[in-house]
Amino acid sequence: MAHWFHRNPLKATAPVSFNYYGVAGSPAANKICNDLRTNRARLLEMFTDVTCNPEMMKNATDAYFSLLQGFISSLDGTTQENKMRFIQNFKWTDTLQGNTPSAQQDAVFELVSMAFNVALWYTKFASRLAGKENVTEAEAKEVHRSLKSAAGIFKTLKEVHIPRLITPAEKGRDLEPRAMDAYIIQCQAEAQEVTIARAIELKHNATLIAALAFETANFYQKADHTLNTLEPECSGKWRKYFQLKQHFYMAYAYCYHGQTLLASDKCGEAIRSLQEAEKCYSHAEALCKEYRQTKGPGTTAKPSEQLFFLKLGGLIKNTLEKCQRENGFIYFHKVPVEAPQLELKASYGLAEPIPFELPPLSEQCSSEVYATFDLTKGAKNDKAKPKEEEVKPVKEPDLKPQKDTGCVLS
Repeated sequence: MAHWFHRNPLKATAPVSFNYYGVAGSPAANKICNDLRTNRARLLEMFTDVTCNPEMMKNATDAYFSLLQGFISSLDGTTQENKMRFIQNFKWTDTLQGNTPSAQQDAVFELVSMAFNVALWYTKFASRLAGKENVTEAEAKEVHRSLKSAAGIFKTLKEVHIPRLITPAEKGRDLEPRAMDAYIIQCQAEAQEVTIARAIELKHNATLIAALAFETANFYQKADHTLNTLEPECSGKWRKYFQLKQHFYMAYAYCYHGQTLLASDKCGEAIRSLQEAEKCYSHAEALCKEYRQTKGPGTTAKPSEQLFFLKLGGLIKNTLEKCQRENGFIYFHKVPVEAPQLELKASYGLAEPIPFELPPLSEQCSSEVYATFDLTKGAKNDKAKPKEEEVKPVKEPDLKPQKDTGCVLS
């Protein structure tokens, strides 16, 4: 299922040298600075390395964050701010704002921006893995877990770390509540898509599939509404993706609800439910075209070209024809004017974010070493530079489409 998911671009950042000559007053302090530079550069490389897997990403993330916390956590036994927190200026672009960076002289800003990119990486890893020709059950579980991990990172950043910023996020930037909520909800919704595909593949009962599809459609609707006050030029394409997925899963919900109604000998109501499924599916098809034509950040998904999308159209048509035949021969029920109100609640399969925890503080960051950083000496590196470091866009690897079998699991 290559090109099934919409993905916004990775955040780009300016290089950081961590060269605090004079301030770092001991070999151990200098080693921390050197290791910060090396581990940061390695983590940034990991984001675009197609061979990187979740274990490698976690190791690289832990290596950097365990040291970075030495510039954030209190190390002198007091409740005062870490004296190193505000020594370095960090620049990051935003996923919806092109190559215009935001800058803050705050190690917490670096932490949340880098962790945000880690979460984005998990979504892109999930998308690549889901795009394979034959996805095994183990790989499908990895896709599911990666999306829940991303949701957990976004959620923890929003609730725990972003509120610690001295300078609040500007409107339309990644770290403001509307964007954060949209990313959290998108990850949960996409994780539930994996569950739905598995439930269909294993022929679980129609009631469960309808309920999961309904809950997933509601997630996408909520994500769309979250972005409705953002500027259309930066959020319009993303919103179209949410809208097409909402109508696609409403079509699924009405289709499988129709099967449940038919099994309960409510043929007239089943026909009306299938008619509504047809309507939602047509709307999803139209939105796919609008989505492709809408300009905006991110890769363009191609859901209407996927067998998983096309199969639903055939399923709705065949089920509706079956219901109409049965009604003409057996039931003779009147078809209601109003579509059935879906009040479906899934008892199983709902995707919850996996909690994100920072690694323990590196053993290198002891109070003794911390005491050897002397801010009165002043960092010379930034003052010596005639111009600021440029923020270059991240060159991301292409997602090569493979033969689509229409299955998430094999």
